[in-house]
Amino acid sequence: MGGTQPGRMIIRKSPEDIDNLASLGRLLASILRRLAESIRPGVTTTRDLDTLALRLLEENNVYPAFKGYRGYPDALCVAVNEQVVHGIPNDKPLLEGDIVGLDIGIVRDRYYADGAWTYPVGQVSKEAQRLMNVTREALYQGIAQAKPGNRVGDISAAVQRYVENNGYSVVRELVGHGIGFAIHEDPAVPNFGRADTGPRLEPGMTICIEPMVNMGTKDVEFLDDKWTVVTRDRKLSAHFEHMVAVTQDGPLILTVEEG
Repeated sequence: MGGTQPGRMIIRKSPEDIDNLASLGRLLASILRRLAESIRPGVTTTRDLDTLALRLLEENNVYPAFKGYRGYPDALCVAVNEQVVHGIPNDKPLLEGDIVGLDIGIVRDRYYADGAWTYPVGQVSKEAQRLMNVTREALYQGIAQAKPGNRVGDISAAVQRYVENNGYSVVRELVGHGIGFAIHEDPAVPNFGRADTGPRLEPGMTICIEPMVNMGTKDVEFLDDKWTVVTRDRKLSAHFEHMVAVTQDGPLILTVEEG
């Protein structure tokens, strides 16, 4: 879930904290995979996906971090086609050729994890697939900069440079964020900016890097539900997010399954 509000302070995590976050992140990654595997074009609704997400969370003794957060009604945020982020699940089936972003946060004990991935629904157009490919690679371009001695702006600049060099635009209104003991912590991690600016990255910091990339204009607007963010020109958007720890050895992605 993209953040907008300022945090309170940057909290560096202990090795034990990072181990616990990695365990939770592995579970989150497996849940996203199972949600994606359940999609059947013309049949599966985003409400079905939210229902399945709640069942998977219950089976694994974790809780939805988004449900009730600032009044958000569900466990899962969905974003179909021109939706950027924070779409509310509904009863409309996903159709062949759609792309759908699934964004979920989970909490266990005092630890929070957050991750998102955009998936094709059946066969998608070459244009849609390229947008997803570029957005996913932009995520990894940003992650590569998440190492001690760099600054947050190095992540931001790497994402923006890769996206814009490929002819797309990055959303300004929503950004990545710190995470660990709350769903949104400091620092904010924009997908745009200048290198060598912003807070210094230090071992023990845990952040969510999450490019939100539009095929057309960077401009977005909110729908009447006050949650769903859509592209102003109604062109496609994609969203990929990993939770990352800054370590002495470089970036450690926490939201991946083992193996």
